[in-house]
Order: sequence, then structure tokens, then C-alpha cells
Amino acid sequence: MADVSESDIRESVRERYAAAAGAIERQRSGCGADGAACCGPEIALSDERGSQVFGDALYGETHTGVTSADALAGSLGCGVPTAVADLKAGETVLDLGAGAGADVLISARRVAPNGRAIGLDMTEEMLALARRNASEAGVANVEFLKGYIEDIPLPDESVDVVISNCVINLSGDKAKVLREAARVLRPGGRFAVSDVIADPEMEDATRADMAKWTGCIAGALTRAQFAQLLAAAGLADIEIRETHRVHEHAGAAIIRARKPITT
Repeated sequence: MADVSESDIRESVRERYAAAAGAIERQRSGCGADGAACCGPEIALSDERGSQVFGDALYGETHTGVTSADALAGSLGCGVPTAVADLKAGETVLDLGAGAGADVLISARRVAPNGRAIGLDMTEEMLALARRNASEAGVANVEFLKGYIEDIPLPDESVDVVISNCVINLSGDKAKVLREAARVLRPGGRFAVSDVIADPEMEDATRADMAKWTGCIAGALTRAQFAQLLAAAGLADIEIRETHRVHEHAGAAIIRARKPITT
């Protein structure tokens, strides 16, 4: 694999998602007949056969009315982590790489009235979009923080659930992300994310392509690598289940684990 630094990966991802946030805002304001004429760079949501494998189509009708249409339209994820996180009223949920805020808003409604949902993102443009979506949806028990998923700006053992939607694969230091997730989880806390899992035979050319990296393909771990890093971070009860294919050499998966209760 080509020698790509963590800072290069982070900046490439930041630029691509900042552009995506700008495109969403311009489309919402009616730029062009259907918004497409001036949306600028896009992140591909469909596979090579034209089937949508990322984004709002994955949520289906079950989330209509739960979050705003604009937040769902801004989703660039590969699954619906809130569908398998078993959220309960009163819990605190952290979404790593919250983007336009769809999963944060869904989580906030499920943990209401006494729980809260926190969205973490490094991109100012996405944070502004997420805050606007939360305000327009009338959801108050949310908070959006700027920061890196490799250095979560929250205290130890401060959240009950960590979710994420196709973001961990974008990090240049996934082991650190998972250690941070384990750190902020309370004992007994749950890790429930959607992410891309690479087939073991993914070729080096795909992994070295930064355009595919920012599109959630090249940075993906294999199933064995992800499980190994989760265990090394101190998480247990690891479950990795593929949901659909997103590439010739990769599939989307639900990944769950739990932080053990120590006595």
C-alpha cells in the first residue's frame, strides 16, 4: 500500500465532506432545477451497478417523521446503526462522525426525555448543517461537538452507547478510534456501528486510491482486523454481520460489542 500519512487522510476526508455539506446546503436552497447543477463535488452513493448502497435510501420508511428529511438527505452512511443499538430512554449516546445529524436526531428522540445524544464531527460545515437540522426539527436534547474521533473530547466512562455510520474506516488510526470509544463508554456500555468491511483480497491499488478512501472503500478493515482491534481496545461480545455489498471487494456491516463490567 502507498505510504499515506494520517494527516493526509484526515485532510482529504475533511475537504470531501466539507464539499458535500456545501452541496447539500446549495441543493436545499434550490440551486439549479433540481439542485444538481451547482452542487459541486459529490460522494458516490451507488455501486458500479447503479444501486444505492450508501445514504438516505437505507433508512426506509421506518424513520419518516423521526428525523428531518434534510438530515436524512445529508446521510452519507452505509447503514442504520440506531436500528441495532437498542437505545433506551435516559441513555447518553455518542455518534462518531455525525455529519448532517440524522443518527443523532433519531437517537435523541429514542432516549428522550431524560437522555441526550452527542454528535462529534471535525468538519465545521457539517456541524453547522447538523445544528440547523436539529433546530428545525425541534430536538433539544442534542449537542454537537467539534473534534476528532481519534481524540474524543469527552471524559472517561461518560456515555452509554457509541454509534457511527461509515466513518471509522475513514480514519488513519482506527486502533486509536476504538480505544477512545472504549474509554468513553461506561462499564456495560454498547458499541454499535455501521461500517465497511473489506474482503481479504482487496487489492493495493484500491487501498491507495484516496478518492475511494473518502468514499468509504479503501480505508476499510477486514472482518478479522476489526475484531482484533475491538478486542485489543478491551471490548467483548463482538459481533460483525454483513448487511449488503457496496463494492466488488467490500461489504457494509453492523459491528457490535460491549464494554465489560469489571468488579
